[in-house]
Amino acid sequence: MKHLDHLSRRDFIKNSAGAAAALTIPTIIPSSAFGANDKVRVAVLGLNGRGKNHISGYSNLSNVELATFCDPDNNVLQKVAQDFEAKSGKKVKTEQDLRRVMEDKSIDVVSIATPNHWHALATIWACQAGKDVYVEKPGSHNFAEGRKMIDAARKYNRIVQHGVQLRSSEAMKEAVKHLRDGLIGNVYMARGLVYKWRPDIGNKGTEPVPEGLNYDLWTGPAEMKPFSRNYVHYNWHWNWNYGNGDIGNQGIHETDLCMWGLGVDTFPEKITSAGGKFLWDDCQETPEVLSSTYIYPKEKKIIEFEVRPWMTNKEDGVDIGNIFYGSEGYMIVKGYDFYETFLGRERKLGPTRKAGGDHYKNFIDAVVARDSSILNGPVETAHLSSGLAHLGNIAYRTGRALTFDPKTEKFVGDKEANAMLTRKYRAPYVLDVV
Repeated sequence: MKHLDHLSRRDFIKNSAGAAAALTIPTIIPSSAFGANDKVRVAVLGLNGRGKNHISGYSNLSNVELATFCDPDNNVLQKVAQDFEAKSGKKVKTEQDLRRVMEDKSIDVVSIATPNHWHALATIWACQAGKDVYVEKPGSHNFAEGRKMIDAARKYNRIVQHGVQLRSSEAMKEAVKHLRDGLIGNVYMARGLVYKWRPDIGNKGTEPVPEGLNYDLWTGPAEMKPFSRNYVHYNWHWNWNYGNGDIGNQGIHETDLCMWGLGVDTFPEKITSAGGKFLWDDCQETPEVLSSTYIYPKEKKIIEFEVRPWMTNKEDGVDIGNIFYGSEGYMIVKGYDFYETFLGRERKLGPTRKAGGDHYKNFIDAVVARDSSILNGPVETAHLSSGLAHLGNIAYRTGRALTFDPKTEKFVGDKEANAMLTRKYRAPYVLDVV
């Protein structure tokens, strides 16, 4: 796809091994292109966090009808549906089981805002069911899933947008063009920074499953564990069974921009990560502090990524964002819609801009046009940006420097690390990794 710059989707798929996922629901192709009144009918999966943003985003589009809300927690589901009806005057269908959504032929688009461990499987099921997909970051919970998402999108000819909203920001597009055009010279290094206020989450132990929650559906493909409020509903981010830490949470926006800005369209060959838990004695499994380094020897590029959890300095005012270093200057990116540049030894202020964009509109435009080439965040970005985070986490968990082969998408001579590229899936929520 052209928004990956030097990388076509066909070339990207040929670049590494992989076959289409073996899927576990029947293929159901919608009988019509769109729903009533030529509106794209959307179902939102997962309502407790980012799902509310999805609802708000689609509500701003006149050619979209929010048709179904889905969440395994009926308490959350009914409240969000009632709030939507009170605000919009429109009633939506509610479902606890996403498989019923996949079976509904009237749904054109599935918009996925579930916990990370559901992202890839829900995307693949939706593709097989003939639906287009918007999927939150990270696109995958483990490295191997990203390749399967690409395979499914290609096999079933679906439009799949990854939720890296900065790709639709006019300021970010301009910033990347400046990097390409040599404004700061030879751009050799990118840093991604995630300094978020992450407090002690404690340890709430286990308890009976609350009324209204279908815990089997919530757990889905992950290992079944006794119910705990340690991870239902938000703190699953910090448990390896469901989440990927902040490098795989907020950090996906930054890993994506690192790769996009540097113009690298493959994975690094050398990866190191170090960090750990230094502040809180809580139940969090993922590191509070993490520093990862990714080296591209052939391209002579390097990516550094940092997670800090608490009181910290801002680097040139950046706490969430990126810094690009070139031979003639550097670029600061703050958030999703602002950049500024500093040129020469005197740090003379260069071009700067603040401007956003509409990632949902870009997705719906592609759906209506049946043209995946106009997507700003195509499915390939889900594999690249999420995959980079997964590689960093694997290096951290193994505790050693790793060598990776981007062509085979395997670590070189490391069985332990290669085993971490995928996971065991719990039936019947199975994604076959071939």
